Amino acid sequence: MEETNGRSKFARICVFCGSNSGHRKVFSDAALDLGKEMVQRKIDLVYGGGSVGLMGLISQTVYNGGCHVLGIIPIALMPVEISGSAVGEVRTVLDMHERKAAMAREADAFIALPGGYGTMEELLEIITWAQLGIHKKPIGLLNVDGYYNSLLALFDNGVQEGFIKPGARGIVVSAPTAKELMTKMEEYAPFDEHVAPHESWQMEQLG
Repeated sequence: MEETNGRSKFARICVFCGSNSGHRKVFSDAALDLGKEMVQRKIDLVYGGGSVGLMGLISQTVYNGGCHVLGIIPIALMPVEISGSAVGEVRTVLDMHERKAAMAREADAFIALPGGYGTMEELLEIITWAQLGIHKKPIGLLNVDGYYNSLLALFDNGVQEGFIKPGARGIVVSAPTAKELMTKMEEYAPFDEHVAPHESWQMEQLG
């Protein structure tokens, strides 16, 4: 779908990203660019609630741009991932499972910035949910300076070796820049070879 009057088809995007910034400036720049792209398209942010690392950069950028920011964070991580004042609205939950479910309910699409185990775990779970039929929302991988090349190659190898269906490989769209990724996600056609019918999960709230 095309944008209308500068507004995206997505009202709110969940961004998976780390509480670290990485060693190279290119990663921080990518978080800032994604935040600016979301503001330009009038897209609100759902994220992990932290104010440090890439989480802090994108949340502050979106918030400063006048869009709504919703951070969802387990109580145990608040002393670790929030430094100083929180950004936007913060919702506390009991554990990581509740956090991920809440983020998925609130978002119209998902984007993963470069990150560590936590970011990749969130990404892979939301991909799995799409494959199972739990949701039909676009999933984008911001492949900054080839950071995710090895992961994308692993997905391709999974298809080649018969562990991932060719159609399921298309669940993930990737691009090196925020603008290009957003365009691909706007044009995304939902995966329809679900393991189980979407309706059978009785989780309509995930969309």
